[in-house]
Amino acid sequence: MAKRLTASSLAALALASLASASGQSVPAFLASPAKNAASGVEALRLSGSTAGLKIACDNSHTGISAARAARSCEAKVVAKATTYKDSRILTWTLDLQASDSNADSADFNAQGDQAAGQSGTAQAPSDAEIAERSKKLLENQHHNDAALEQYERIEHHVDRTGGAAPRVLDDKTYRVVPTGSGTMKLLLKDGERPVDPADYRKQLTAWVELLELMLKPDDPRTKSANAKWQKRKDDRKELLDTTRDAFLTKWDGQETCNGRVCDVYEVQPNPNFHPRSIVQDILTRVTAKIWVDRDANQLVRGEAHVMRDISFGGGILGKLYRGGVFFMEQREVSPGIWLPTRYQYDYTARKFLFMFEEHQYVEAREYRHIGPPKQALAMAQKELASGKAVYGDP
Repeated sequence: MAKRLTASSLAALALASLASASGQSVPAFLASPAKNAASGVEALRLSGSTAGLKIACDNSHTGISAARAARSCEAKVVAKATTYKDSRILTWTLDLQASDSNADSADFNAQGDQAAGQSGTAQAPSDAEIAERSKKLLENQHHNDAALEQYERIEHHVDRTGGAAPRVLDDKTYRVVPTGSGTMKLLLKDGERPVDPADYRKQLTAWVELLELMLKPDDPRTKSANAKWQKRKDDRKELLDTTRDAFLTKWDGQETCNGRVCDVYEVQPNPNFHPRSIVQDILTRVTAKIWVDRDANQLVRGEAHVMRDISFGGGILGKLYRGGVFFMEQREVSPGIWLPTRYQYDYTARKFLFMFEEHQYVEAREYRHIGPPKQALAMAQKELASGKAVYGDP
């Protein structure tokens, strides 16, 4: 099926001609996530590496997403979603409906939906100013993407059903660490149950072995992993840069979002844009709303919607159904570097003859810079030798 959009592409799709600033992906369907990055075997095969912030699902679920009510928008929506996963491919899509209030809107609001009403005194930027901010925003996003490769973080992944009383299908907490060719997930908790210390040490050992392998540039496995990782980065860069031509951006006032004064932009497909690839064609089917920090020119929040069906292989291989939503927020984790703190995926899709849907959110915290593979390896070896039972032990 088609190439994937990485998790950090939500910024791209959501940002439109301003697109970017760290984070998320709008239809990141057809991803090929690792089944279990904590597996030593998988790690040594380099299949534990994942690109950027892409989601790696550990179980197949079926669920319908809940609703989200953004205070900055007077309309409320319900995002219906589904998921289906085979051993290497995750396909997904979205379905969005207008709706009344829903219990899940409170969940979104609890995650920092502090947007205030639009300011009546803010002056609209000129087209030239928007174009200049767009250019700078893309530069910032490329900088964030490069920095992310040297940070570890804690991620809390939750898959749920939808409706007024959503049921949790899967709840896991990971330590996500860089490998030099993506990331690897070390399981910390399954629900409220901490991972067994012996199992955690096995995962830590697998990470050390993978980093050691990545420091052997002549090894065929390392060459293959590096080539795939570089292609993903090149594809992402092309996608981000394409958004400047693929979208038309309209300034929609100013709001305070998560304590930051933000310019708000509505993003619509440019009717004069002619896509040259399947991924670029996706951009013609997405609309978005983005909140951009007025001073830092960084993405604070993005919300993107798929408005038209997207078919693959003439609809034989699969389809991403119209409607739906991708949501993300990010913050400054160190001077000049903004990385995601929350993102949510709601989608409905078909792969071959199989329909699937999912509602998933991921919360990221505790970013820590650990450097390139050689530096990360030294830190991981030290941690392993210390005999710590689990991550975070004193």
